[in-house]
Amino acid sequence: MDSLTIAELKQGTNETPREALFPAQIQDRLEKTTRKGDPYLELTLTDATGHFTLKVWSNHPHFSEVNQLPDGTFVRLEGLWIQNQYGIDGERWQMRKLDEGEIEDFLRGDPGTCRKQQAAWDHIVATCSSLADPRLQALTSRFLDEFGERFRRAAAARRNHHARRGGLVEHVAQMMRTASAICTAYPDLNEDLLLAGVLFHDCGKLWENNYPESGFAQSVSLPGEMMGHIPLGIELVNKLWRDLLDSSTAQTWKSLEPSSDLVRLHLLHLIASHHGTREFGSPTLPSTPEAFALHHIDNLDAKYEMLNMAYEGANELAPGIFSKQFPLPASPVAPLPPFEGSPS
Repeated sequence: MDSLTIAELKQGTNETPREALFPAQIQDRLEKTTRKGDPYLELTLTDATGHFTLKVWSNHPHFSEVNQLPDGTFVRLEGLWIQNQYGIDGERWQMRKLDEGEIEDFLRGDPGTCRKQQAAWDHIVATCSSLADPRLQALTSRFLDEFGERFRRAAAARRNHHARRGGLVEHVAQMMRTASAICTAYPDLNEDLLLAGVLFHDCGKLWENNYPESGFAQSVSLPGEMMGHIPLGIELVNKLWRDLLDSSTAQTWKSLEPSSDLVRLHLLHLIASHHGTREFGSPTLPSTPEAFALHHIDNLDAKYEMLNMAYEGANELAPGIFSKQFPLPASPVAPLPPFEGSPS
């Protein structure tokens, strides 16, 4: 029987039953009732690669056991798995709790994800260390030193994109690559400012979309729920900036142009405006070239990830046409492969 990650299960499962086993952590459990009044559970299962919701009907042998398991429990499921318009469902599946050794292995994450996220982290560190503006270089360095481990555990979102442990690092690294490429086409952009804005645009998600040190289930915090990641990000950057101003390093910044206060203000504007509209949570709207660039880079990477998720997990309605996935505006269509022949 194949042992899979959740991403592999979603990618390779269709309407034909597939026999497989996989470890997972219970993220949460909702008690619901059918139209006939029968109880059932919606169990959100997660690992380092993603998550999905499994319905546990009241006549399932594990219904009572699952109903007693607390959130955060590590389990192994095996059985037959199918995917339809409602998502992944199981047939004749069995479940047991993982032992301590299995939990330790599971928390390391699958090798492919570990390699990908390590490469993303290395790119972020290298990019930040290469910033020419000493203020932004010092600010990004302090952030990575103080909050690096928490950053590496955070997700970029709860559900729609990069919604996994380490997903924020993947998102930020790819945005940095895109930002650097765009700056070659638009050389008037302040590349140091834009790259620092990429690093900090979602830094509030270290509290809004974080994971505990030993788990793949996103935690919920009062700061995240009551403030949201944009105000939290602004507060964090202001705190780090004030700390730097009190250090000996900042004594050499007084004669720099543009002034440190102006650099800080422009960076805060990038965080505040990166959602692009007030409708989507930005307290202010993009007003600078770097702010417009950051908003579109962020949106592009999020949408690209959503499309990849749809190609992996959505039902194929017709050849190359997949079922619509929220929040994408239309049914995804398979991309056109690149031309591989020789030019005539």
